[in-house]
Amino acid sequence: MQPIMTTILAIESSCDDTSAAVLRDQRVLSNVIASQKVHEQYGGVVPELASRAHQQNIIPVVDTALRQAGIDKAEIDAVAFTRGPGLLGSLLVGVSFAKSFATALGKPLIEVNHLQAHVLSHFIKVENGERRSENKAAAPGQSSTLHSPLSTPSFPFICLLVSGGHTQILLLHDHFDIEVLGTTIDDAAGEAIDKAAKIMDLGYPGGPIIDRLAKEGNPDAFQFATPHIAGYNYSFSGIKTSFLYFLRDRLKEDPDFIEHHKADLCASIQHTIVSFLLKKVERAALDHHVRQVAIAGGVSANSLLRSELQRICHKHGWHAFIPPFSFCTDNAAMVASAAYFKYQRGDFADIALPPYTRGER
Repeated sequence: MQPIMTTILAIESSCDDTSAAVLRDQRVLSNVIASQKVHEQYGGVVPELASRAHQQNIIPVVDTALRQAGIDKAEIDAVAFTRGPGLLGSLLVGVSFAKSFATALGKPLIEVNHLQAHVLSHFIKVENGERRSENKAAAPGQSSTLHSPLSTPSFPFICLLVSGGHTQILLLHDHFDIEVLGTTIDDAAGEAIDKAAKIMDLGYPGGPIIDRLAKEGNPDAFQFATPHIAGYNYSFSGIKTSFLYFLRDRLKEDPDFIEHHKADLCASIQHTIVSFLLKKVERAALDHHVRQVAIAGGVSANSLLRSELQRICHKHGWHAFIPPFSFCTDNAAMVASAAYFKYQRGDFADIALPPYTRGER
């Protein structure tokens, strides 16, 4: 069946990034992201402040996305939005705007699961000669330009979805036939990395800071305990505890221990978490005889995770799929990508559908 040509406006507001994107036939015409600096002073996302910032950002972000795409709103065939999971107040802003915008235009709605959107970002296509900046916009009206062409995986393939809120090993049989092989039974990998950064008082968000400092350190300098969890599941609470107790004991001996060993500590905790993640991914791919492995989610921007996945795939003769940095963190282009495949199936949403904070609906 010939795919239906379509232009989709997508909105993402699940956490603290307000984003709007225009996608035409799997190709991104614009992808605008407004980040919220207000949370840095609190060391984490404050839900009430996030929802207020979304209210301020949503209109200028959507307006910029349409103008950058060079289209009139009348050319839109459908409006897509992240329905969940995420922060309720943040989701309500995006969901309400999408419903109002679609109703005013008389266009259908497409609801998208945030986690599926991360995975399906691998199917975004871009024109030859175009490129994207690796940086997110810091305020409404700023956005990235476009990346070089991306190859897309074929089914079945394994995807490690790893972020501050989720850690899962997925087996994709189709765009929406996704089997969860393993998940975290407590904390997510990204949360563990951010917690380590917070313990060392490195700043927020901690993941990029640890990644940068780790490049100067020795990953084998210190050892931290990893749990033995059955199957493909994960647990990161024990790693956090091991790291905390290790520093507690060392700081008794040397109050400046963190400052003296900052790079080595970052390299060691990052190596511990990445090795733990990929050990199970490698086993899952071997057990299911899959030769294509992808990563997605905010932590997929981590340089060690990216290089180690490439190393493992090269060892086995597998194909690694690593998203551009602009598609790792929350963005509306990935929502548009998921919506594209729903549009082809005629899978539209009822305007009465509410957002949800956890799981899938």
